[in-house]
Amino acid sequence: MTIEKRDSRRQLWRFLAGSSQAQKHSGGGAPPNDHLAPVLELVNVPEFEPMAQLVLSPDRFQSIRGGHRRSFDRMTFRQRLMVYAMDLDLTTGLYGYDMFAPLIVGPVANQSGLHPEGELATARGAGTAKAVMVATGRSGHPIDHVVAASTEPVWFQAYADASSLLDDTAEAIEAGCPVACVTVGVSSSGAPHPIDWMVIEQLSQTVDVPVVVKGVMGIDAARTALDRGARGVIVSNHGGLLPGENALPIDVLPAVSDAVGDQVPVLVDGSFRRGTDVLKGLALGATAVLVARPPMWGLAAYGAEGVQTVVEILQTELARNMAASGRPTIDMIDRELVRFDKW
Repeated sequence: MTIEKRDSRRQLWRFLAGSSQAQKHSGGGAPPNDHLAPVLELVNVPEFEPMAQLVLSPDRFQSIRGGHRRSFDRMTFRQRLMVYAMDLDLTTGLYGYDMFAPLIVGPVANQSGLHPEGELATARGAGTAKAVMVATGRSGHPIDHVVAASTEPVWFQAYADASSLLDDTAEAIEAGCPVACVTVGVSSSGAPHPIDWMVIEQLSQTVDVPVVVKGVMGIDAARTALDRGARGVIVSNHGGLLPGENALPIDVLPAVSDAVGDQVPVLVDGSFRRGTDVLKGLALGATAVLVARPPMWGLAAYGAEGVQTVVEILQTELARNMAASGRPTIDMIDRELVRFDKW
């Protein structure tokens, strides 16, 4: 990738962030897969995965390896032509905060196993890219240190089965976390775990920040979460941890959004690798999309700059495809944008 191409990608991102220096650019060739390429030579997010594989042990890499994407591959766009698209605006309001774009760096435990600086580097990279981050309770750094490392809000995530859930969440809120995410349906060890909705109700009544339930894969669970006080849901299959769970979150997103999306924000994660994927998630009813493994590829190979670059690539691809689809603002994205191919 030439200097001009690298600069143009940064310039487009700065343009979206408020600068007027955007320039046109084209893509480059695939990076080498036998040695670590310079971070700015990578032109799309999937190219970061083999870079992470180069620097991690097989066991570590397996924990962040990408999964299947069949559902995304059968979706295409119905583009709306002849729409003025110069006034691109990705701003998304969520829980009283205007995010630069509807893209959040999702929670991943024990990031120090991927990079010496772990969550601190992720926080710096996400903040520089103007992205909200979700920090997990299973971090190698105190939550107040992670919050301080980012210039953007840092949410907190913990598991519903954790005996220290209330105390950990209270500590995170005191450190400045404005949202508490609670993972249900799977234990902190990754095993299936029955949902104890009383935990959600108790936490919702105890804390003064929005409680968001992560791990919703159906309408009933979404409605129950709201009944127990949740102020948002994350459609998630826990990274495919549960046996027999072949459906991707994006498969059930439309139904969940139709059921509760007019009451609370509906977020989604799971195999989002490109800006077009993010656009599909928004079109099918998500308020925002969480990406977890791709930023970890960037973290493992390049530290904070890798996280920043992964997020910026996704933001830039999202903006470019919003413009190409004739939907230059978030509120113009609708279900009609996506077409499902049969095969």
